Amino acid sequence: MSIIHIEKNIGIPKYKQIVTSIENAIALKQIKLGDKLPSINSIRSKYKLSRDTILYAYNDLKVRGIIESIPGKGYYVNSESVYITQKVFLLFDELNAFKEDLYNSFLTNLNETIEVDIFFHHFNYDVFKKLIYDNLGKYNYYIIMPAKLEKTELILNKIPQKKVYILDQTNSELSHYPAIYQNFEKDIFNGLVDGLKLLKKYDHLIFLFEEDKQPNGLLKGFKKFCSMNRFKNTVIESLEGFEIEKGDVFIIPDDRNLIRIIKKVKETKYKIASDIGIISYNDTLLKEIVEDGITTISTDFKAMGKKLAQMISNNEGEQIENENKLIIRNSL
Repeated sequence: MSIIHIEKNIGIPKYKQIVTSIENAIALKQIKLGDKLPSINSIRSKYKLSRDTILYAYNDLKVRGIIESIPGKGYYVNSESVYITQKVFLLFDELNAFKEDLYNSFLTNLNETIEVDIFFHHFNYDVFKKLIYDNLGKYNYYIIMPAKLEKTELILNKIPQKKVYILDQTNSELSHYPAIYQNFEKDIFNGLVDGLKLLKKYDHLIFLFEEDKQPNGLLKGFKKFCSMNRFKNTVIESLEGFEIEKGDVFIIPDDRNLIRIIKKVKETKYKIASDIGIISYNDTLLKEIVEDGITTISTDFKAMGKKLAQMISNNEGEQIENENKLIIRNSL
């Protein structure tokens, strides 16, 4: 029994009829996971179609993950989820609480016919490169969080530009891609300005900046604020060996170091807020509770995820700066 059905003069493109035929055959259990599909040559011969028409149909199904090609053997059923209309490749730098909020918001606001596969490069260029190269041509859209990795544009150039979206951090080499991003320099500067009245109660601003991970904009914004407001300031890469003193305010972009500084304060006679100030970056539910609340400078990750879903669903090509604000709690 043939699973391909082609009719002439019905106003439906031949490639679409091939796609629909295979979808219907899977839905009706005429073919199952792992079954081999008719070869391109056999369809071409039987229906007098061009090779390009058949390849277009098979590539449509392949991008959606419904079929796969095995070199030298042919095409096989790879998934029975024929309701999937589009597939999204989502590449994060790492998973943490606030990026989980972003991810969940993205999924919640996507059409259920769009499937998302998530990957992580962990700030490693070689992993970044391999993940993208291994998945070229398999997805309708590629959402990329490049973090601070350099020369990522050389890899992303392998993907059609209209399929790429940049998330969270961007740079001049990636400026031609649609994006939802944070303006780190402006955001930290404005956040510190909003907290200026409270910060004046302290003597020394200490910024824990990990150069290999944190955006340069954060450091620029911090330095600009300290210079304009004449604050004594220090930039450190690690808390190891650093002696805290009364009147210090710590600005901590990384959650692991947030826990370390809280622990370090508890080991002294000092008290958080009254003696030592803390500002964390990126808000989470936990920061509302820890030490009666940690002050944060944060973008709205749920809003970022929602807008990203809208852009993908509507095939929009905007560049959007996500909102950011200071949330004052009891650590300052």
